[in-house]
Amino acid sequence: MLLSRSRKATEVEKAIGYGFKDRRLLTTALTHSSARGATPMRGDYERLEFLGDRVLGLAIAEMVSQAFPAASEGELARKFNQLVRGGTCALVAARIGLGAQLVLSESEAVHGGRGKETILADAMEAVLGAIFLEAGFDVARGVVGKLWTPLLEGLPEVAVDPKSALQEWAQAKGLALPDYKEKARKGPDHAPKFMSEVKVVGYAPALGEGTSKRAAEQAAATAFLKGNNVWTGTMDE
Repeated sequence: MLLSRSRKATEVEKAIGYGFKDRRLLTTALTHSSARGATPMRGDYERLEFLGDRVLGLAIAEMVSQAFPAASEGELARKFNQLVRGGTCALVAARIGLGAQLVLSESEAVHGGRGKETILADAMEAVLGAIFLEAGFDVARGVVGKLWTPLLEGLPEVAVDPKSALQEWAQAKGLALPDYKEKARKGPDHAPKFMSEVKVVGYAPALGEGTSKRAAEQAAATAFLKGNNVWTGTMDE
């Protein structure tokens, strides 16, 4: 069903600082795969999420490099990863009320889909992708700045996450960046499991599983690091 200009939808647009000219685009950005075909555009947010992920990444990379001019590449990578990870995207989505606007199947809604971190994160990225398509990168970057700057200002120091550690290790050896690919997805829409593979030229690939694509990639990076004795023992992701 096409979203009307309800009070809640207007509040979301006010929160992001952008009003959609084509409401169908916003509807698609908020439509989960469980409700695919339920909207006039007969789609869901997956393609928009793909775009939004790249928009967010570029905007955040620019933001942290400007905010921390004296930071090393490794420090910037860790701050970047904190800001683009699923938990952060879901937090931003919750703050602007995206959960109430999601288009879900009845089953997904019953299983708490409106509050699931993965769904909220994907929808947030899809909204950024929709803004990019309708208004261009500069406008989308402005929305990212509005929503993420408060998080940037309070960014704590954290330990190196597996993907960042693997990237730093590869760069230190003069190797190409690690290449991640989704190998499988299984389980119902409300509780999917992903398998990802990471490859580094000259080394055997490693696999990892998780409840989101990001978690699976982190698990694959951890497996690679432990398999090549870069990390030992138990590491936090």
